[in-house]
Amino acid sequence: MLAIRFDRFGGPEVLTPVDVPAPEPGPGDVLIAVEAAGVNFADVLQVDGSYLDASLLPHVPGGEVVGRTPDGRRVLAKATGGYAEWALAKESALVEVPEELDAARALALLTQGLTAWHLLRSAARLRDGESVVVHSAAGGVGSLAVQLAREFGAGRVLAQASTPEKERLALELGADEAVRYPLERRADVILDAAGGALFAHALDSLADFGRLVTYGNASRTAFAALDPGRLSRLNAAVVGFWLRPTLARPGAFAEPLAELFDLTLRGRLRPVAGPSYPLAEARTAHADLLARRTTGKIVLRP
Repeated sequence: MLAIRFDRFGGPEVLTPVDVPAPEPGPGDVLIAVEAAGVNFADVLQVDGSYLDASLLPHVPGGEVVGRTPDGRRVLAKATGGYAEWALAKESALVEVPEELDAARALALLTQGLTAWHLLRSAARLRDGESVVVHSAAGGVGSLAVQLAREFGAGRVLAQASTPEKERLALELGADEAVRYPLERRADVILDAAGGALFAHALDSLADFGRLVTYGNASRTAFAALDPGRLSRLNAAVVGFWLRPTLARPGAFAEPLAELFDLTLRGRLRPVAGPSYPLAEARTAHADLLARRTTGKIVLRP
């Protein structure tokens, strides 16, 4: 089968199309014929060595797929080796996908959708009427967080994005306003995956008992030391969030995902499908993601 593999750590250039045997299912595994594989920033971190130990090389990345099981079910799955024509997933990790939901939108609801849901519900603990600022508001997580904040009762939803085109998309998705720092009014909740200067601006823009939720560092710059005394003076909090351990909690996976599916099928949530690349062009997909040239969910199609 065709797969994308890297044998050393680096940038997108280390991703190489290879012909390898299809994976062999073990106990509890299901072999999935991949319809589409999701591309996430975590994949970039695997490739550059931030997530993986060198002992795990060579490696086929890709942690989420939509595809068919041998018995014909169309499923969404947390998988291993998703950048390939066939991938493995645990039977317990499969969720059946309605035929009317295209693969890109279904994939957007897995990592990005669950991240957005938990950022607002579990990490920020959003309350009715609160104001929310979403950084990277046209991205995979941000575009869903803008919509879910409204769905979950936010009073005002403000979008921060890197280009006018991305700001317009966030407004189309329901943001009240596109904003730049400094904010005119302090915010109750700010969701940040960019880090760097945006994190510093956001921290200075929190209202009393505001929460700045940090869930990434797309700027790839070091975080400044955070003085607890400063948080006391601000009367605010910084909350860290990581999806992987969150999903191990009871009720953190199937129930939120079912809600996201329901909202999407009822037209209340619009996952944004981003660019689709042939599997062999995974390098280009990663390069475009790193350069922030994309909006919505990026997928690879065998």
